[in-house]
Amino acid sequence: MNRRLAALANAHGVSTWYEDWRHRRVAVAPETVVGVLGLLGVDATSPAAIADALAAARAVDRGALPPTVVLTHGRTRALPGAGVVTLEDGGRRAVDGELPGDLPLGWHRLACADREATLVVVPRRLPVPPRTWGWMLQLYALTSDRSWGMGDLGDLADVTRWAGATGAGLVLLNPLHAVGPAHPVAASPYSPASRRFVNPLYLRVSDTGAYRAADPATRAVVDALRPDRGELIDYDQVWDAKRHALELLHPYARPVDLGADPALASFATWCALAERHGNDWRAWPEALHHPDSPAVAEQRRQLADRVAFHAWLQHLCDEQLDAVTAAARAAGMPVGVVHDLAVGIDPGGADGWQLADVLAQGVRVGAPPDDFNQLGQDWGLAAWRPDRLAATGYAAYRDMLRRTLRHAGGLRVDHVAGLWRLWWVPPGAGAAEGTYVRYDADAMLGILALEAHRAGAVVVGEDLGTVQPAVTRGLRGRNMLGSTVLWFARDDDGAFVPPARWPRNALATISTHDLPTAPGFLTGEHVRVRDDLKLLGTDVSVEQARAATDRERLLDMLRAEGLLPDPTATPESAATSDEDVVVAMHAALAASPTRLLGVSLYDVLGEVRQPNMPGTVDEYPNWRLPLPATVAEIRTDPRVARIVELLSTARPRRADQD
Repeated sequence: MNRRLAALANAHGVSTWYEDWRHRRVAVAPETVVGVLGLLGVDATSPAAIADALAAARAVDRGALPPTVVLTHGRTRALPGAGVVTLEDGGRRAVDGELPGDLPLGWHRLACADREATLVVVPRRLPVPPRTWGWMLQLYALTSDRSWGMGDLGDLADVTRWAGATGAGLVLLNPLHAVGPAHPVAASPYSPASRRFVNPLYLRVSDTGAYRAADPATRAVVDALRPDRGELIDYDQVWDAKRHALELLHPYARPVDLGADPALASFATWCALAERHGNDWRAWPEALHHPDSPAVAEQRRQLADRVAFHAWLQHLCDEQLDAVTAAARAAGMPVGVVHDLAVGIDPGGADGWQLADVLAQGVRVGAPPDDFNQLGQDWGLAAWRPDRLAATGYAAYRDMLRRTLRHAGGLRVDHVAGLWRLWWVPPGAGAAEGTYVRYDADAMLGILALEAHRAGAVVVGEDLGTVQPAVTRGLRGRNMLGSTVLWFARDDDGAFVPPARWPRNALATISTHDLPTAPGFLTGEHVRVRDDLKLLGTDVSVEQARAATDRERLLDMLRAEGLLPDPTATPESAATSDEDVVVAMHAALAASPTRLLGVSLYDVLGEVRQPNMPGTVDEYPNWRLPLPATVAEIRTDPRVARIVELLSTARPRRADQD
C-alpha cells in the first residue's frame, strides 16, 4: 500500500491490515481504505488529495485541548494551561495546568486555552458483581393466558416474580429495541430502528391505565382483538391487533407532554412518518430526510394525533418496564433484569434519521471472514463515526445508554469488541472487503462505566470469537464481565475444558441464541437442519461424525468431573438419558467460578430448535419460535424444578456475596 495512504489511514484510525482467525496477517485493499476514509469525510481519491489530507492531519496540534476529555476518577491529566471546570451541578473549579484526581463523577465542561470541551469523569471500576444465576429469556417466546400471540411485559413481570421467589438473581432478555411501525414488522431484535426506545409489541394491553378507564363495551371490543397463539409467532398479526386495540384506548389516556422530551417527540414523529411513507426514511421524499426541516415540521403538525399516539406508547412501555423492575426488587434479586444492547441499528430507521450527524452514512457493520463465515459477515447495520462522537461530547452514546439502563439491573453489550473497533464495509463492497475502524476505547468503556455506575447496573460484554487481548483486559479492569459458553470452552485439541478452569470474570451459559440448544446438540438437530437448508460446507456425513465426536467429548468431560456416571461402572449407568446430560451440563455451569450463570428455557424444556440460524433470513423461522410451554406450565414443570433446585443449592442467595 502507498506509504502516504497508510499514514493517512493510521491518522484516522483506519486499519490497513488485520490478523485473521488463524493469526495470519491480511492486507486490506487500498480501494477499501480509500472508501472508508471517504466515509469519515477524508478525501483520499488521488495522490494530491492524500497529500493535502495528510498535511492537515499532521498540522493538528496534539497538545491542544480535544473536544472531549475523559478522565478516570482518581487520576490527573495535564492541560495546555489554566482553566475552569464547570461542574454538572453548576459549581465551578479553577484548575492550573492539570485536572485534579478528585473531580466528581459526571458530565462537566472545561474551558482552557481559549477552548471549551466536554469533560467526563468516569469511575475506575464498577462494584464487583455478585455470584448468582438466572434465566435467559427470548421474551417474545413466552406465552400465557393474558398475552397476545407472543410474550409481553406482563409475562416478564410474572416470570421475574417467580424466578426471584425460587432463588434466581437475574433475568437476561433479548433486545427490546423499537422497530418500525409499518409492515412487514421486523422480527430480528438485533436490527432495530432505534436502540433508545422500546418495541411496543411487548406491551400488555390490559395492563394500561387506559384499558382500566375504558367503558365495558370498549374493553369487550379490545378483548376480542386478542390473537391466538400459533405454531410460529406472527409479528404482523400481533402488531395489527395491538395497534388497533391501543388506538381504541388512546382517547382514555392522559396526554403526553412532548415538550418535556424532544428526543421522544422526534422519535414519535419518525413513527408517524413511517406509517405514511414506510420504515426506511431514505426512501421518503427528499424534503423529509432531515428531522429539523420545515417539511417535517409541517408533517408533524398534520400528523399530531399519530405523533401523540406513538409518544403515548413509549410512556406505556416505561410504565410496564417500571413494574418489571419493581418485581425484581420486591423479589430481592441481587442483579434483576439484564437488558441486551444490540451492536448497531438499521440505517433506515429512527436513530439513522435522528442521529445522522454522528453516524457514518453508507457504512455497513459486519465481521471479516472466519472459519464459520468464509465470505465474511455483513450485518447491514449503521456505525457511529468516532470523530463525530468526540466532537459532540458523546451525547448520543450517553443518551442511548441512559435510556436503556433506566429500567435495567444490568446490561449485556452485544459484540462488545465494537467499543474498541468495528469492521466497516464501504458501499459497493462485499463483506470480506471491509476493514477495521478504531474507536476511543477509554471513552467508550469509561462512559459505559459511568452510566452503569449511576444506574447501579452490572455490565456483561459479549466477547466471543476472536477478540483482541485489550478487550478482555479492559472489561476485567472495570469489573465488567465477559462471556463464557460451554460449546466454546475447549482446548487446542477440541476437548472440553473442565468448568473449574473457566474464567471467573464472566457470565457462563451453555449456548447462545445463535447456537444449537442443549437438546439440539445432543440429538444432532443442528446438523440435520443445516443440511436441509444447504448451509453445510462439507458432506453431511462428515458433519454428523464431527457432531458425534463433540458429543462424546462433552460426555467425557462431564464424567471426568463426576457430573455423569461412568457407563462402565454399572449397567444402569449406560442408560443415561439426554435429559440427565442436560442436567449435568447445568451442573457444570454451577461448578464453575464464573460470577453469573445464565440458563435458557429452550435447553431445560427440551426444545431442539435454536432461536436463530445464522446465514438465513426466511429459510428458517428466526426469532419466531415460541417456547413449548406456557408461563404457567413452566412454573410447574419438573424439569424446570430440577434445574432450580440444582442452581439454588449451588448459588444460594446471600447478603454477604462477594
